[in-house]
Amino acid sequence: MAESRRPPGEGGAGGEGLGRSRGGFTTKLHLSADGRCRPLSLIVTPGQRADCTEFKPVLEKIRVPRPGPGRPRKKPDSLAADKAYSNGPIREYLRRRGIPHTIPEKTDSQAARLRKGSRGGRPPRFDEDRYTVEWAINRLKQSRAVATRYDKRSYVYLGTATAAALTIWLRT
Repeated sequence: MAESRRPPGEGGAGGEGLGRSRGGFTTKLHLSADGRCRPLSLIVTPGQRADCTEFKPVLEKIRVPRPGPGRPRKKPDSLAADKAYSNGPIREYLRRRGIPHTIPEKTDSQAARLRKGSRGGRPPRFDEDRYTVEWAINRLKQSRAVATRYDKRSYVYLGTATAAALTIWLRT
């Protein structure tokens, strides 16, 4: 039997970008946003896909044009993410690229670190004032079509989310 090839971000039956998760038949919208909650990059995946697997692709899609000549910026000044991105490889990737980050530590990771005692190391730095991660996705979901996902195909849903992102950019 031949293996089905689909473009990245299209999973589920027929490339609909839908997948089974705890919440049922769902889709995940992965995004990066600037400090004013304006989306910079968007990726649509099936609901069962882990958030941390899409971290690098979302960051690599960021392109901020410079006001004058030169290549667009691809490295953010800093990063804030939710607990889904709190793991060693992601933190190491950010340290290697020199990106300061605010990511809360998972409770199980914190318990494991504390069990190790002095060998567990210091807790990761966390700045509550900079933690505004949910604001960007909530702003995007003010668009009814993004919040309810009426579109069947993932590329159509991505287009809907992109249109909502453009509206946010035009309003700010």
